[in-house]
Amino acid sequence: MKKIILLISFVFFTGILFAGSVDTITIYSNGMHKFIKCVVIKPDSYKKRGNSFPVIYLLHGYGGWYGNFIIRIPELKDYADSYQALIVCPDGAAGSWYFDSPVDSSYRYESYIVSDVVKYIDKNFRSLADKGHRAICGLSMGGHGAFFLALRHPSVFGAVGAMSGGFDLYASRNKFEIAKRLGDTIKQAANWHDLSIINLIDNYAGTTLKIIFDCGDSDIFIEPNRALHQKMDALKIPHDYIERAGAHNWEYWRNSIPYQLLFFSRYFKGG
Repeated sequence: MKKIILLISFVFFTGILFAGSVDTITIYSNGMHKFIKCVVIKPDSYKKRGNSFPVIYLLHGYGGWYGNFIIRIPELKDYADSYQALIVCPDGAAGSWYFDSPVDSSYRYESYIVSDVVKYIDKNFRSLADKGHRAICGLSMGGHGAFFLALRHPSVFGAVGAMSGGFDLYASRNKFEIAKRLGDTIKQAANWHDLSIINLIDNYAGTTLKIIFDCGDSDIFIEPNRALHQKMDALKIPHDYIERAGAHNWEYWRNSIPYQLLFFSRYFKGG
């Protein structure tokens, strides 16, 4: 009897532990001519044949990598179950800022995410392959990247979110490898202006994207977040903006991610 009870307990707790599954895959970049790793988190119901799922892309921050989210927030396996979604965490290099660098052809992460990663996921996983079931979100550098990609590719992404987004590249011109991606602030001034969300948003007053972003009140990027919120209000761009107590760290982002995922889940359901 003891053995039976132990076996049942083992099966029960193993079932909980592996409710969601995590795959590490490699996706070829046609623009950078190399394979790049990516994490895909699948809900437990993915095991059943015939069902397809919406997809949420999560972009890591400066200095990060594809494994950041699942290591720092292992609860993502539970969230994938709760929201019945695939969660995809691609690699954006330590400091790509998720655009195709106009000064360094070895950094083409806009093309990589939008063309290579999305197409690979839709071909190799049971995704609902339309913008109504596709969202993108990121933290810090990834927050800028998520907005940049979603605004420029509205036929690919229908909803976008950011946590502590670095929305004003010029404000951080001496940090985070941004100058390596954009060039000199005087000679290549147009790069700094045109590729920064705080300026780019001027071109998207009529966007139909569903938008959410938040920032901690002690975050290094709180002022650019407030400025973007005010500019979007002036442009009459509907969005959810939230400030909470917190700084630029994983404690804040771990608390923020459930709200972002809930927002996307409601979007997928037509809310």
